Amino acid sequence: MAETSTEHLKRVLKPIHLWAIAVGLVISGEYFGWNLGWAVSGTIGLLIATLVITLMYITFIFSYTELTASIPHAGGAFAYAYRAMGPFGGLIAGYATLVDFLVATPAVAVSLGSYLHFLYPAIPITEAAMGFNVFFILLNMLGVKESATFSVFITILAVVELALYLGIVSPHFKMDNYLTNPMPFGWAGVFAALPFAVWFYLAIEGVAMVAEEVENPKRNIPRGYISAIITLVVLALGVMIITGGLTDWRKLSHLDYPLPEAIGIVLGKGNGLTKIFASIGLFGLIASLHGIILASSRQVFAMARSGYLPSMLSDINHRFQTPHWALVVSGVVSSIFIYKFKTDQIIMLSVLGAVVMYIMSMLSLFILRKKEPRLSRPFLAPAYPVFPAIALVICVVCLIATIYFNPDMSLIFGGGLVIVLLIFVAMGKHKVALTEDMMSAPIEEVINH
Repeated sequence: MAETSTEHLKRVLKPIHLWAIAVGLVISGEYFGWNLGWAVSGTIGLLIATLVITLMYITFIFSYTELTASIPHAGGAFAYAYRAMGPFGGLIAGYATLVDFLVATPAVAVSLGSYLHFLYPAIPITEAAMGFNVFFILLNMLGVKESATFSVFITILAVVELALYLGIVSPHFKMDNYLTNPMPFGWAGVFAALPFAVWFYLAIEGVAMVAEEVENPKRNIPRGYISAIITLVVLALGVMIITGGLTDWRKLSHLDYPLPEAIGIVLGKGNGLTKIFASIGLFGLIASLHGIILASSRQVFAMARSGYLPSMLSDINHRFQTPHWALVVSGVVSSIFIYKFKTDQIIMLSVLGAVVMYIMSMLSLFILRKKEPRLSRPFLAPAYPVFPAIALVICVVCLIATIYFNPDMSLIFGGGLVIVLLIFVAMGKHKVALTEDMMSAPIEEVINH
């Protein structure tokens, strides 16, 4: 069995922190990425895809919350799948989660660089993305409470900004614009748009990664998730529909900064409001970059603590009580993707990781209901088994669509999984049983302290 650190993560997070982390993780999806779905589906095609994915996320989050509250472990889906399906299940879920978060980080960093370049054309996009990446890794090293407090501040600013955006542009919405060439590729376009619709909500499950740092997790985690999903559904549908009716949507379907460009088209790029919005538009992207770095480092930490990654990645800094080596490795992976891949490729790879992780999580929920009927479940998935079944079916459809329309990135994802599995078996890790304390959060420590 792998040696584990005697240091523990601090339990300091409250529901407001969880709401901020959850919304902050996701809110960049309202600022960019989703608009690329218009290029393959049109406005109505993307709307249909988004409604389907919204249903998937609502049913998924209510189901996933049962797992997170029952097994508040920093490994998230990795811990649930290991407990339900053993070493191989844990490995597949852990690999998918790592891809989900580690690859989402560079996508947000590049968009941040693009927003900054929109404001100041002399600033190169790639170098700006790298600068943001390094800065927020350093910030996350200072401590989770400090990071979460920053998340609350920056997430509130991002939500206010999107509300301001909708208030400014809504009077310019024209239904004729929105319904022009609404489904140029028919129903095939709807399936092609599913991964881009996922980007609206991708990473909300990252709250599970800080489960071991939450005060009274069995009560507070459901509160954080539920308030976050309500916030995000309202923002996603509002931004997508209103933006689609401002101009010819094709002008915005290939950009990494669609919202400031939309305001620029409506008000004029020289208008003061356009510049102000683009400036504060950085807040939403900053919130997501900061939150995703936090979540991805905890996933690396949890898998290293369980012996699935090098043990040094589970080291915790004595002064700040944060997994510093896990943060460094996360930053290195992000930097590689910033330099080597395009935004749409990064999004597709991240979506593949997310959807596979969702599938493994829902399977784990069904298995654990049968396998461990006496497991303490302070939050039960509503309408069981309907909710998790709906989430599982839509996830499978989304996975098939993503693979079909993106064979190159699917090959990279699948090839990586095969390599990881071969190494896992060659090292004999599948024969090593992890102890119970490595698969469930030490709740007793909270009670005793």
